[in-house]
Amino acid sequence: MGRVLAASTSPPLGYLWEPFNPRHRPGTFPVRFPRYFEYLCAENGRPYVEPMQAALAFRYRPGAELRSLRSPKDVARMGRDWARFGRDRRRVAAALVKDPIALFSSEWLAETFGMRVVVMVRHPAAFAVSIRRRNWRHRFADFLDQPLLMRDFLGPHETELRAAAERRPAILDEAILLWNVLYGAAATLEERHPDWIFVRHEDVAAGPVERFRDLYSRLGLEWTPAVERLVRETSSAENPGEARRADSIRRASASQVRAWTSQLSREETERVRSGTDPLWRRYYAEGDW
Repeated sequence: MGRVLAASTSPPLGYLWEPFNPRHRPGTFPVRFPRYFEYLCAENGRPYVEPMQAALAFRYRPGAELRSLRSPKDVARMGRDWARFGRDRRRVAAALVKDPIALFSSEWLAETFGMRVVVMVRHPAAFAVSIRRRNWRHRFADFLDQPLLMRDFLGPHETELRAAAERRPAILDEAILLWNVLYGAAATLEERHPDWIFVRHEDVAAGPVERFRDLYSRLGLEWTPAVERLVRETSSAENPGEARRADSIRRASASQVRAWTSQLSREETERVRSGTDPLWRRYYAEGDW
């Protein structure tokens, strides 16, 4: 999603990768958050305004990056990022910030920097399969350690979060809890901001050209033959079903819409379905199971 939207040349957009990710490169954003899903709001966001403004203006911080270099790969990445930031700054590109980890902070980002927000929703079963396949485990204490986040979004989940923090659940149950936490917040944000754009991953995967053309229109971006070619090439049925590399955007998109059905047993599917009920009904119908 982020790469295709950032392909806009009118107006020009530059791609900014996950500044809220604790693993991002400090040259691109010099703040290193101590946890995933850091929550910023008016009460605690002020120290982060200037660093974020610099990142959005593509002002690279070579000093911060130099202090973090540990390998030749890091050096090569620094050269790539510094050059890319310089190019985007010279062409006065606006920043396309791709960052699912900034979900809880999206209101602060929108209000502080005038961002337009696009939220992608993913089917809970597909989400659970992805979490299990990659063995992505989450430290639920990271939520509990943020009083403002618990106050503003996650209070209804406190009992479950404390239980998960004290004793790690099975990975499928962990995925269920994480889906409920994230999309419960997304549902709250959607109610507060009817002007924000919410799209289902499955709809984009099934009809990428049509969906991206619509997104370009809604965001005031010019749809060009080059953008359409990029969409077709990166979603073609000739691409692999699963990306060979984590940073690859080439997928046989349509084949992935219901790929989870062959990766979950009937009992596991029902476990995810019941565990995310009734929230999944906000975005999906019975036939989507």
